[in-house]
Amino acid sequence: MPLQPLKTTAPSGRDPSLLSPSEYDADAISIRSDQDTDSDDDERMMRARNSRELRAHDRLVLMEEEELDQLVTETRKRQQKHRRGSGLPIPNPLRLLTRRLSDVSPSPSRSPSMPPADSAEDLGLEKRRTRKQRRKVKRDRLLADAQHGEDGELMYEMEEGGMKDGSSTGESSDRDDSEEVDRKHLLHVVDAKTKRKRSCRRWLLFYAIIAVAFAILVLVAWKLSLERKSTRHAQKLVSNGTAMFAPTTIIISLDGFRADFLNRGLTPRLNALVKEGVSPLYMLPSFPSVTFPNHHTIATGLYPESHGVVGNTFWDPTLKEEFYYTHPSQSMDPKWWNGQPFWVTAQEQGLKTAIHMWPGSEAHVLNVEPTYLDKYNGKEMLSKKVDRVLGFLDMPDADRPQIIAAYVPNVDSDGHKYGPNSTEIRFTIQKVDKMLDNLFKGLEERHLTDIVNIIVVSDHGMATSDISRLVQLEDLVDLNRIEHTDGWPLIGLRPKNPDELEDIYQGVIEKTKGNPNLEIYLRDVNMPERYHFSKNERIAPLWIVPKAGWALVKMDEMNLKEAQAKGAVYNPRGIHGYDHEHPLMRAIFIARGPAFPHEPNSKVDVFQNIEVYNMLCDSVGINPAPNNGTLRLPLKAIGLHADPATSGLDTPADPVEPHTISTTSTSPEPTKPTTNAVGIDQPVPVPQPTSQPSSGAGGDSDGDSDGDSDSGNGDEDDASTIDKVESSVKDFWDWFSGKVGKWWGKVTGNKEGGEEAGGEAGGEEGGSE
Repeated sequence: MPLQPLKTTAPSGRDPSLLSPSEYDADAISIRSDQDTDSDDDERMMRARNSRELRAHDRLVLMEEEELDQLVTETRKRQQKHRRGSGLPIPNPLRLLTRRLSDVSPSPSRSPSMPPADSAEDLGLEKRRTRKQRRKVKRDRLLADAQHGEDGELMYEMEEGGMKDGSSTGESSDRDDSEEVDRKHLLHVVDAKTKRKRSCRRWLLFYAIIAVAFAILVLVAWKLSLERKSTRHAQKLVSNGTAMFAPTTIIISLDGFRADFLNRGLTPRLNALVKEGVSPLYMLPSFPSVTFPNHHTIATGLYPESHGVVGNTFWDPTLKEEFYYTHPSQSMDPKWWNGQPFWVTAQEQGLKTAIHMWPGSEAHVLNVEPTYLDKYNGKEMLSKKVDRVLGFLDMPDADRPQIIAAYVPNVDSDGHKYGPNSTEIRFTIQKVDKMLDNLFKGLEERHLTDIVNIIVVSDHGMATSDISRLVQLEDLVDLNRIEHTDGWPLIGLRPKNPDELEDIYQGVIEKTKGNPNLEIYLRDVNMPERYHFSKNERIAPLWIVPKAGWALVKMDEMNLKEAQAKGAVYNPRGIHGYDHEHPLMRAIFIARGPAFPHEPNSKVDVFQNIEVYNMLCDSVGINPAPNNGTLRLPLKAIGLHADPATSGLDTPADPVEPHTISTTSTSPEPTKPTTNAVGIDQPVPVPQPTSQPSSGAGGDSDGDSDGDSDSGNGDEDDASTIDKVESSVKDFWDWFSGKVGKWWGKVTGNKEGGEEAGGEAGGEEGGSE
């Protein structure tokens, strides 16, 4: 059975009762008994009381009541805790230790003469005295602050000149400690808060208006910038009667189409396009004049040294890899292709593009893909290309591309295979022109002639090759000292030991003294500046650049001496890649459409193909990326083209005159022609041959010209006979076609048509396929 707590008697002699809060603890009794008596209040009433004194008194009463409530609450908590226990009070060891220490060393709050407390009752009395003393100190401090009362405050105001007018006693003065002042101060505080809130609301509204206005300005500027981008050098949507067309441009590349091919009477559609649009006499390709570098130059407006595709084949010393254009899985990696092609520029500015077999379009350049992409297919029919391009134009407005690029490889392919002056290439040129004619007819049927822009370009020309214009590379340099060879027909050399570069260069110079058709350059020393072919590590440090029609061959490709002795025919029959300013390398540029508001048949100055990118971007109203071009639309015309027969575009000599040098010849060194100046119009004159190999051996060492001259005259006689036969056949064909044309005109009743048909057919093998 739990022990019952001992019943104690209150110090006053009364029995404790739960009805009396003071009986919960002896401390509670002392608090009430020690409160100020009414006599104390009476004493205060005897004095003049002010508001500060009353507040001080009220504060003391409040403090005592709060302390009493806290003491009662703590006592209840202790009793409840005691009931939940075992009924036996467990002394706190720390408290006992403190008590023992207090017995030994008196507390500073106790008098040293005071005997130590031996019971809980003595400890309670000591606590009550301590609290009473603490309350007395607080009360005295508060009363001391208010001891002067209102009279004191009044004297202070009078001494300081602070009494208000009309007040003789100070009773009506508004002091900081008066209730009226308190009320006014409270009203002032409330009024200030209200004013601050109103001010904050006003400023908030002001800033919100500014923010909204700024947002509207930004939105308007953004919309205007979009409109400028979409309307720069462009027109609004135009209807062809069935659909609305945004600015649209078709660019077609005729690979290997030499500029003077337009003078052969085989291209009535292209010649008509010249008369309808604007064009230079020719367009210069970039060096080296081969397919992949030039197509990427047209697409980006950058020189090959800038966009990184410096040849059809080259070695990258950083990647330690070789680029080879016929290996798509390797060459179509975007790491090779720098710059921003026109389809990337258009896609990033919100336009759709369609790319049909353009070289480099499958390389995922900058990880941006055209909207529509056709991979390369060398066997595709020309008619299919027309259907594909017109199919893009027939798409719904939302899906229709605004830039359509198509690549036509046929002229280049047959030029390599048969030569640029062969009968086969003439038929190919006619077929390509017929393809363009079908495309233009499709535009006319859709009423798009004056709506869609057309740009026809080529990447380079073509020169006739011959076994007599070949040089054995091994005769010029020891390939055991060379790590990589780049390019063709020009050759770049990378020595295994870079320290041997100068020695190899001097050796090649020495061995080419007898042949003026080879130029030797060090990339970082004497590479012609007009080539723009030096500022890229992918460009080999040493180059052998042959003149047009010449080429270098390796022994594993052909043993030149044996081939010449057998009279072998060298393939390919047509070559390009030479000096980009040579007449045989000239390309074409012809444009027509609303973005080219020039007088029909307008002529502009000759320019390089780095300018095409800017024109293409301007034609559809997009901003070009940084590039090497400077021309912008509209172009500045310098006049009109004359009749094609007297256009001033001379047909360059092709094939060039042969000049074969035997490696064992001791003939005198021929005079080396000077380097061509920029803007050359004629082929470089080639010296007449000084020796001619016979049966694989060198010519006569004594310079005897009998045998050589006989051989040379025989070749010239054969060539002259062939020319005469071809001229006779051509004259007969012209006469026959003219007669047929006149007869056909009489039969059909269309005299002009018959004369026109006869005139077209009277060209080189006419317009018939």
